[in-house]
Amino acid sequence: MCGLFVSVNFAGDRPAIDDATAVGLRDRLAHRGPDGAGLWRAGPAVLAHRRLAVVDLTDAGAQPMVSADGAVALVYNGELYNDADLRAQIRRLDPRPFASDCDTETVLRAIEVFGEDALARFRGMYALAWWDARRRRLTLARDPLGVKPLYYTEVGGEVVAASEPGPILHHPRLSPAPNLAMLSAYLTTIRTVLGEDTLFQGVLAVEPGSLVRFEEARGRVSRTVRWHWTPAPADEVDEGAEARTREVVGESLEAHLRADAPLCALLSGGLDSTILTALARERLDGLRTYAAGAPGGSENDDLACAAAVASELGVAHERAIVDREAFVQSWPEMVRAMGVPLSTPNETAIFAVASRLRADGCVVTISGEGADELFAGYAAPTVAAWRCSRADPEGAAGGLFQLEANAWVPLGAKRRVLREAALDAAGADAPLVERYQSWFAEAARQAGPFADPVEAHLRLLQRVNLTGLLQRLDSATMLAGVEGRTPFADAVVAHHAQGLPISMKFDPGEAAGAPGDAGGGVAVAAEVRTKIALRRAFRGRIPALALDRPKASFPLPFREWLADQSPALRRSRFAREVFTPEAIDAVSAAPGEHWRLAWPMINAALWGDVWWS
Repeated sequence: MCGLFVSVNFAGDRPAIDDATAVGLRDRLAHRGPDGAGLWRAGPAVLAHRRLAVVDLTDAGAQPMVSADGAVALVYNGELYNDADLRAQIRRLDPRPFASDCDTETVLRAIEVFGEDALARFRGMYALAWWDARRRRLTLARDPLGVKPLYYTEVGGEVVAASEPGPILHHPRLSPAPNLAMLSAYLTTIRTVLGEDTLFQGVLAVEPGSLVRFEEARGRVSRTVRWHWTPAPADEVDEGAEARTREVVGESLEAHLRADAPLCALLSGGLDSTILTALARERLDGLRTYAAGAPGGSENDDLACAAAVASELGVAHERAIVDREAFVQSWPEMVRAMGVPLSTPNETAIFAVASRLRADGCVVTISGEGADELFAGYAAPTVAAWRCSRADPEGAAGGLFQLEANAWVPLGAKRRVLREAALDAAGADAPLVERYQSWFAEAARQAGPFADPVEAHLRLLQRVNLTGLLQRLDSATMLAGVEGRTPFADAVVAHHAQGLPISMKFDPGEAAGAPGDAGGGVAVAAEVRTKIALRRAFRGRIPALALDRPKASFPLPFREWLADQSPALRRSRFAREVFTPEAIDAVSAAPGEHWRLAWPMINAALWGDVWWS
C-alpha cells in the first residue's frame, strides 16, 4: 500500500512544477508510505511515490517504476492477488525475465503487453497512474469496488492526481474552494465522495471500476472516462450456492494473505470477521487478531464477543480501547490530517486499532468490509427496501426512497439547516436526487431480468455504502501506516454474490407485511434472515456465537460524546457562513438529542476550518 502523486503539463514539454515542490506535495502522503520515497521526471511528466513495503521488501519494488525502454512510467497503490497467473499470461507474449517478485512490476509489464485491457485482467485492490511518453497520454485507474482511492484535477493544461485530496489542494496553482452541492449531500449521506464529485470544487475522484485517460487534443486537454468492470446480473437458481460461496470466500481469503510483511486480522466477533479469522487461522501459524471498542460495554458488545470468538478459535487476541477522551482527541486530529470530514464515528475506532496493531509490528490486516452489502446483511434497511420494492416494483422512486430512508439530515430539513445561499448553491439538492434516481435505474438494469425487485436496492447500497466503507477503512488504516485488505470486497466474490438469487441472501419473514416506518426504523421480527448463503456455507465451521449474532451499527457510544466537540460549531467561521443560526443553536444546546444533525454538522465545521479558517 502506498501513496502516489502525479503532475503532467500538457501545455508544454517540461513539468509545471520543480522537484522541490513535487517532493513537498508527495510527502504529504508520508503516512501512506513510511518505507520509501521516489521521484521520476521526463518531458512534461512528474511521477512521485511513497512506499509501504508489503510484497518484495527489497529496493526492486521501489517506485516510480519505468519500462526498460523508458516509454512507460508507473505509480501504483495496492495489491495484485492474481500476480502469478498474470505473470504466466505475460510470459507467453513477452519472454523477458522479471527482475523482482513485486506486483508493481507485473502491473507495469501487463500495461506494456495489454495496454488498457490489462485492467480487466487484474484481480486486486489498486489505484494507479501511468504515463505513456510515446502517446503523451496519462491514464488513471481504480479497482472495481473502490478499495483504493484516487483524485485528480486539471488546471491550465496541467493534470494533477494523488491518493488523497491534500497534495492536490496544496499545489501552488490551486486555491481550495468548497463544493456546496457535495456539502449538502454529505449532510444527508455522510459520504465525502459520490460518484466523481468531492467536497472540493474542481477536484474529482476516479470512480471504482473506471479509467480516466488524458491526452492533448487541438491545444486542449482531452479527458475520456471508460469502465473496465461491470457488475454481474442476478441468476434465478441457487443450485450449489452454499458450496460455491464457501469456495469463493475461502479462495479470496487465501489470495489476500500474500505478504512479506507481518499480517493480522480485525475481529469484531460478528459473522464476517469471524469467517475470515477462522479461514486465516487454518492457513497461518500464529495469527493475531485485534478488536476496538469502548470501555465498560456489555457482554454482547464487540470487545466481549471478539474475545470469546478468539478464545474458541485459539488465536492470540488484543484490543484497542476507545474511551471518550480518545474519541474527542482523535476526531479533529483525523479531520486535519486527512483534510476531509469523517464519514462515521467508527472511523476513530479503526484508526485506534490500526495504530495499536502497527505498534505491535503488524503492517497488513484483514477486515470484513463488503459482506453486508454484497450478501444483504442489513436487516431493517433491507426489510424497508423490500416493502418499497413491492409497493413500487418498477422502481420509479427507488433512488429517492434510498436517499430518504438512509438520511442523516433529511432533504426536507435542509432549509432549517443550511443558509439560503448555501442551499441555492447546492441546487436545493435536485442534483443529489437526480443522481440517486439515475443510479437506481442503472442498478436495476445491471441486476438483469431474473432479479427480484429488491436487488436494485441492494446494488445501490453497494455503490454508495460499500464504496464509502472502503474509503473509511483505507483512510483510517493508512493514517496509521497499515494496509487494510478486504477479502469480501473482491471482484470475484462480488460477481458470485451478485449472481445469487435473493432467496440466498435475504428472507423478510413476517416483517415483509408488517406495518412500519418506510425509513427503515421498523421493529424487525426474529424471522428475518440475512446473509443466508454465508450463514449456510459456514454453519458448523465457525463458533456458534458469531453465526447468528445481530449486527451492531455503531459500537461506540458517540452520541454521549458529541457534546465535547459541539463548541466547534460556534467557533467555526465556516459553520456560521453555511449553517443557519437556529441549527447551530439547536445542536450546540443538545448534540446528543440531535445526533443525526450534530455528527455531520460538527464534522463540516472542523473540515471547513482546516481550509478556510
